[in-house]
Order: sequence, then C-alpha cells, then structure tokens
Amino acid sequence: MNIRMIGTGSAFAKKYDNNNALIDTNGFRLLVDCGITLPKALHQQGITFPELDAVLISHIHGDHVGGLEEYAFQMMFKYNRKPVLYIAEILIEPLWEHTLRGGLTQEPLVKLEDFFEVRPLKPNVQFELHPGLTVKLLQTKHIANKPSYSFLFNQRFFYSADMRFDPDLLQQLVDEGVTTIYHDCQLEAPGVVHASLEELLKLPEAIQRKIWLMHYGDAIEQYEGQTGYMRIVEQHKQYEIM
Repeated sequence: MNIRMIGTGSAFAKKYDNNNALIDTNGFRLLVDCGITLPKALHQQGITFPELDAVLISHIHGDHVGGLEEYAFQMMFKYNRKPVLYIAEILIEPLWEHTLRGGLTQEPLVKLEDFFEVRPLKPNVQFELHPGLTVKLLQTKHIANKPSYSFLFNQRFFYSADMRFDPDLLQQLVDEGVTTIYHDCQLEAPGVVHASLEELLKLPEAIQRKIWLMHYGDAIEQYEGQTGYMRIVEQHKQYEIM
C-alpha cells in the first residue's frame, strides 16, 4: 500500500491544501476525502478524476467534502461516468441534504445516487474495497452530534480523518497490531476539536514512533525538531505502508 497526501493542511491552511490522500494498491487508486482545494491540488499533480477508482468520505466538513460537487459534475458531463462513493450509511442523507443538494440538483437529477455509485459502509465492520485493501470505519470524537469516522486500513494502518485526543484508542490500536498512524494535529493548544501537538507529545514513546503528523497549519516549519518521536507527513511525497 502506498499513500500520497494531495494536501496535508488544516481546514484553514493556505499553503498545504486540505488534508486529502491518495492510496494506491494493486492497481487500485482510492481518494480519501475530497475537500474544497482537492480539484485544483489534484490537477497540479497531473491527476484527473477518471484516474480515481473510488472516493472514501470521513465526515461532511468542507475540507473533506467541498470538492465533491466538481468531482460529480466533471465525471457526469465530461466523462459520462458515475464515480464510486464509499461513505458511512448514516452520512448519506446529510451529505446530500446539507452539502450537495443545492449545487447538484437539476431535474431530473435530484438525489446523491444520480451522481455517485453510493456504497454505504457500516462502522466497525471490515470491508474489502479491492483485493489487498480493506477498511474499517471507526467513529471517533470530533464535533458533538456530528458523526465523524477515522479509518483502519488493512488492520495495520490507522488514518485519523479528524479527531480529538484519544490516547486510549491509540493504545488499543497499537496493542491490536497497528504499525502506522497518520494523525491530524493542531499546532496550537488547546485542541478543542483536533488533537493538539501538546497533547500528542504526552503519548508514550512507543506510540509516538508510529505517528506521522498531518492536517497541520501553515506554520509547521517552525515546529520541525519539536515533535518528539513523531514525524511530519510531507505533501506530495509517496510513502509505503508495510
């Protein structure tokens, strides 16, 4: 499994684009979230929408779904295809009603399924996206009363879409065999709706060594050498997840 971050920035980052990723395995390319900056950032990397095999959505904040309207329109009117959309079943209605309906609706296209091949996922159930690539959705704490999911890929790679500090969950994942953790990181404390760097630095060394920081602010260069045993994910660089 290879992962490349099309963007590594927070919702407000201007330099690093929204935190969206590409996972490649066995000829299958998965887009993880599709934020506001994704269409432009993807274009700058020389990648077109038809080169994606599917998109996986974590929650309905704009930096994770704001690019879906353009994705849908391009695939329908330019490429005459419905993209595959993996999403927690509980998020399907709010994604359409609260985010996409206003922009996408045009008779007779009046529902999410008119634009996407929607494949609902149940939390805590391992699902095979492609031979050699499985995912399990784990509901993690982010915004009160707004479901948000992080992803466990192939039972060993944890990708925190957006989540508050949860050391017990991280310890549990490591105990169960997770070898790599990509974790969102708010550089300035308090974290509130994201784990802060200050909080993550409290983790045991054994867990820190498995963590790569992403979803950070534009000031990340000022924190080089101040992230303990945790490394910083570089935008556009490809990493192999063993």
